[in-house]
Amino acid sequence: MMQLSELKDETHLLNNIDWNMTPEEAVRLYLEWGNNWARGNYVIRSKDDVSYYFVVYAWDDLPVIYLIRRNSEEAVELAEIKMPENLKDRFLEGIGHNKGLYPVEGQIKDWLQSQLVH
Repeated sequence: MMQLSELKDETHLLNNIDWNMTPEEAVRLYLEWGNNWARGNYVIRSKDDVSYYFVVYAWDDLPVIYLIRRNSEEAVELAEIKMPENLKDRFLEGIGHNKGLYPVEGQIKDWLQSQLVH
């Protein structure tokens, strides 16, 4: 699995990241095909349709950012990124230290984009 330093060199991946995709939206698009017509313009037609997006995995004591490649058959973790301490603490406070899978937004999204978008 890639780390942040390796991901910086993956121009094709970086150019295809959907910065607005959330875990909930990915499930709706890729696992609930019958519901796709209800919202948005993006419709999944086959397993060839794919999205790349980030999530914050907070089921363990330390939250981790993952880059996910998702199609209708699977979700694959491509990169694992450790959050800086100051962001980690603010993130955990913001979610009330609850376990779960969260979208990348706010300060975490800003930090990640500053690291990856040139």
